[in-house]
Amino acid sequence: QVQVVESGGGLVQPGGSLGLSCAASGFTSDNYFIGWFRQAPGKEREGVSCVSYNDGSTYYANSVKGRFTISRDNAKNTVYLQMNSLKPEDTAVYYCAVASSSCNGAFGPWGQGTQVTVSS
Repeated sequence: QVQVVESGGGLVQPGGSLGLSCAASGFTSDNYFIGWFRQAPGKEREGVSCVSYNDGSTYYANSVKGRFTISRDNAKNTVYLQMNSLKPEDTAVYYCAVASSSCNGAFGPWGQGTQVTVSS
C-alpha cells in the first residue's frame, strides 16, 4: 500500500528558506508522480509542484516558479521541496501525494500535512 509522510515545516521570516521532505513507500514501479500541494485557512487546496519519479520532469505553479525547487532521491524514495524567498502568502499546510498517471492526474493517498508559517 502506497504511503507518504511529510516533514520539515516550521516558522520562517519573510524572505527566508525552508525545506520539506516527502518520504514515500509501497510503490511497485518507478512510473509515478509526487506532487506538493498546500491549503491556507479559508482557501481551497492548490497544486504547488510535481515531479516524475521516472524521468525527473517537473512542474511548478506560477506563484512559486523561480522560488521553489522540487527534487527527488530515488534511492531514498524521498521527494524534497526547497522553498526560498518565502512570502507571507506561502503560509499554509503543505501536503504531498502520489499520482500514477501524470502531474495532472488524480492524487492519493495524502500525507498528514506539515505547517509552514511565514511571518515576522
